[in-house]
Amino acid sequence: MPLLKKTPKEEEEDGDPFAAHPESRYCRRATLERLASVEALAERPVPKRSSLLRLALGTRGRRGSAGERPPTAESEGVSDGDQDGGGQRQEGRGKAREPLSVLEILELIQRRELVAADEQIITLEAECVAVSPSPSPVPAAGRQARDVALLYEALLAQLWAVVGEAVPAGRPYPPLRSVIRVLEQEEAADHRHPPGTPGRPRALRRRWQEAVGRAAGERLAQVAPAAGLGARLAALAARLVGDLGAVRCHVAPAYPPEYGAFGVYARGYHRALAQQLGALAQRPLAVPDLYLLLDWHSNTYPREVLGHPEVGALLQAQALGPLLPPETQRGLESSCIAAVKAKAEVAVAQELQLSEDSWAEEASSQELQEGLATRVIGGCQDAKVPQGDGGVAGTPEDTRVVAVSPGDSGLVPVPPPAAVPVPQLLRAHVDRAPQITPEFGMEMAHSLLGVLVAFLHRVPAQVTRVGALSFQRKVERFLEAPGEATPPDGATGRAIALVNCCPPFRTFAERLAQFGHPESEEPRRQAHAALDKVTRLCNHVLTQRLFEDLKPYFNKLMKRKWLTSSDAFDTIVMLITSFTQKLRPLRPEPYQVLVSEVHRRVLIEYVRPLLQVRLVCTSAKMRARVAARLGDEARQLRELFSRLDSASPWLDSVVPRLRELLVLEDTAALQMEVGVLVRDFPDVRRKHVAAVLDVRGLRGQAARQEILGVLQDLEQSEAEPGLPRQRAFFSELAAAREVRCLPFHLPRLARLSRLRLPRPHPPRPGPARL
Repeated sequence: MPLLKKTPKEEEEDGDPFAAHPESRYCRRATLERLASVEALAERPVPKRSSLLRLALGTRGRRGSAGERPPTAESEGVSDGDQDGGGQRQEGRGKAREPLSVLEILELIQRRELVAADEQIITLEAECVAVSPSPSPVPAAGRQARDVALLYEALLAQLWAVVGEAVPAGRPYPPLRSVIRVLEQEEAADHRHPPGTPGRPRALRRRWQEAVGRAAGERLAQVAPAAGLGARLAALAARLVGDLGAVRCHVAPAYPPEYGAFGVYARGYHRALAQQLGALAQRPLAVPDLYLLLDWHSNTYPREVLGHPEVGALLQAQALGPLLPPETQRGLESSCIAAVKAKAEVAVAQELQLSEDSWAEEASSQELQEGLATRVIGGCQDAKVPQGDGGVAGTPEDTRVVAVSPGDSGLVPVPPPAAVPVPQLLRAHVDRAPQITPEFGMEMAHSLLGVLVAFLHRVPAQVTRVGALSFQRKVERFLEAPGEATPPDGATGRAIALVNCCPPFRTFAERLAQFGHPESEEPRRQAHAALDKVTRLCNHVLTQRLFEDLKPYFNKLMKRKWLTSSDAFDTIVMLITSFTQKLRPLRPEPYQVLVSEVHRRVLIEYVRPLLQVRLVCTSAKMRARVAARLGDEARQLRELFSRLDSASPWLDSVVPRLRELLVLEDTAALQMEVGVLVRDFPDVRRKHVAAVLDVRGLRGQAARQEILGVLQDLEQSEAEPGLPRQRAFFSELAAAREVRCLPFHLPRLARLSRLRLPRPHPPRPGPARL
């Protein structure tokens, strides 16, 4: 063999040009190290029939040694166009095949006669092991081992170059067969060598798998490196689908089934794509890019790649797992949530300030219907937000891959559809985040609930530094008139516009809380409390002028003239009807709240003069007239507020219950009626029932005590928590002090008042005593 110790004559006969020179060992080492460099071999074009020996010596057409012999028929009998890439030498004219030198093996590697080169390397390696079987090899064996290592490096470089060229070819690639045969030869050599043999086992199949991964990484790294994020992700998906289609059709069939070639390529591309996404995740990304990357990872990749009709089923069978580690995805989600929260807080504060600047003006019809809530929360849920600063990327269809035949390298991503600009700051994030993952949607909803509470109830520290106030505080400052002054004329329309904001804010807060975050209950309660206060303040502004107009007519009720004239009550009904006509711009929710509040306050003002005992019945006939008038007006009020869609029908029974206390004669019946009154209106007290008994003209103390005794237990439990304000009635009514009846009849008392009693005169001064 070439590297075994030979005589000078044998070396000369072998045509070794270095034999005649004493420094040949150094020249050979330098030449081998230069020619065996992996990068040099990858960049140097493969000469068709030239000799590496000539290239090494720097000669053209001549050998460097006089003892060089011309090439034999055996050395030239290599078939360049061998279909299987084996590069096997034919035994020309029946002569025995001679072993090759190191440089000739390198020449085989450069000509990609990889099977023949690998056979020679295996033979050379066996000779190396035979020369030095002991652990401490002789110098010659050490040189041979280094020669083998350099030759293997050159061989592997060509093997993996063929592996990298097979996929882009997009067609059957014959040189791939030589790679497979080399892998099989090396596995057989691994089995032949005993354990502990230096350099064995070489495990080329494992290295082949690694080479497939490196080739996939190089393929994906070449895709649109300078494009935007959306275009790059779409191009990556297109390249991956096209390459795996070529693997399925042309590359994988060339390998034996036990190699599982498609799975190896699928895992290699999956890992390479994961590296690309990991590198993109390390960049500083804006909110739209964060949404786009998260959505592509969670939705677009499973849909467009794993669900592709050509390769999707094969990929899903590999159980590839997620592209990004869970901690990386959570980090991206946290970054997105923090960025959205910071931008949303500033944006809603600016929107509130812009809105407040126009509050002093008359509210337009558009502001009455849409207003601030629509601009803060957002419009229709299906609209898309332009990919601007702080906006949200479009729907998951933003990056789609054209379905083309496998192996087509001209895959072009479909551009995203044009976004429709809709002014919305919060809803777009609530709609988009759950489409990525439910957990991300829940965290985003909780964060935006905090933004909404800060907007409604309290202002964050970073916004407070510039002197901003919350929505509730700004409404209070605008609508709260000093003292009891009447609000300005423009305040009515503006109050309608402001109270119309409350239902959308309330609905949005409920929607955010329904995502199920364990800490969402307290922010939801705070949001509702702020909106309730704004609603009460706006309702007060809207109803203040109404009740100022109604006050003089309520003062005319429950007097003797009231029994004979209905003018005051008819005017009350007319004013209420006229007032409700101005409430048409109100949304249904605030309208019902306002009408229910007007219903409650009208009945309170109607019952107030009755409990003030402005009228005392002196006979059963008078009681009947009072009861009849109360019943008729109670019916009119019930019909009026029924037409106005009041949500408080429980108020309609208060006047009929009080009327019954004037009509009933039996004490037991009166006691039962008082019990029913207490059941329907738990805030009724003894002083209220006593005032009605005074109007009735009931003088008997025994009967009064029996009737009022029903309320004794209730009086003892006054320390219990009161009713909600919307259910309170008698607690807002002050009654006249209970009248203590004297034990005489009224006619006798009248006669006593007409008696002329003698006036006491001061004593006359007597004469002065000396």
